Amino acid sequence: MENKSALLFIGAGASLWGIISVFVTYLYEIGFTPTQVVTMRVLSATLFLIVYALFKNRQLLKIKISDCKYFVGTGIFSIILFNWCLFSAIEETSVSIATILLYTAPAFVTLFSRLIFKESLTTRKVAALLITIVGCSFVIGILPNANGSTSLYGLILGLGSGLFYALYSVFGKIALRKYKSLTVTVYTFLFATVAITPFSGLWSIIPLFSDLTVWIYIIGLGFLSTMLPFIFYTKGLNTVESSQASIIATIEPVVATLVGFLIFHEKLNLWQYLGIVMVIAAVIIVQESRKGSKRKSFLSNASSL
Repeated sequence: MENKSALLFIGAGASLWGIISVFVTYLYEIGFTPTQVVTMRVLSATLFLIVYALFKNRQLLKIKISDCKYFVGTGIFSIILFNWCLFSAIEETSVSIATILLYTAPAFVTLFSRLIFKESLTTRKVAALLITIVGCSFVIGILPNANGSTSLYGLILGLGSGLFYALYSVFGKIALRKYKSLTVTVYTFLFATVAITPFSGLWSIIPLFSDLTVWIYIIGLGFLSTMLPFIFYTKGLNTVESSQASIIATIEPVVATLVGFLIFHEKLNLWQYLGIVMVIAAVIIVQESRKGSKRKSFLSNASSL
């Protein structure tokens, strides 16, 4: 694959992640709760991923029972909590603010890498952390006027999505040493589905599934914004450096912001837009600092989920 085509695949994948709010918001309007939307995302994605793995290479579905502990971590302690916090943050704040708070994940990954994997904390990484903090302060309204336009609960949810997203690096980094990224992704979503479905209460709202529109949104959520971008992103990674791919993937919050503005008529002030630019810049700085490293970060290798 030519480098240009690989870049287009990665950009397309990131853009599809950026439109997830469309399906989430409309499912809320129909009557689904955040927990139910998370359940439908992981369940539908699991089905699509298993079918894809069976066609691609069914040997990728083989794992050791003793390794299930990794997928309990990636599926339950990361994916379920990350998705619930993100979808709840979209409901509590806005698409733009929720998405940009999710992008604090690289800052959390940097901290985890230092504390757990003893990776060096360079000047560049410290600068990226500070830029992220200031940028988020602009986005949520703490700076420059300290008027706090975002609620404390919304802030906690947004930062929680970034934290639990980053936690994938703790479990996923180990799992990726033993299994391919597709194997890790399939079992991550499978374990997430098994864990959350009993608590979703989907059976209590069965009449809602009689609406064809609901199924369109579910397919969009599980296929267009989960399965397909994973395939695109992974395909692009076969040719493009992981650090370069992560930088291109920062188009996701840009797309999410445009979706919020064009579809949901969300309005941000100049300082909030400045904050968005700062957070995206911080992600680029962190990835550039890892460019020469032999280790690949979670956000680059395991693919966004």
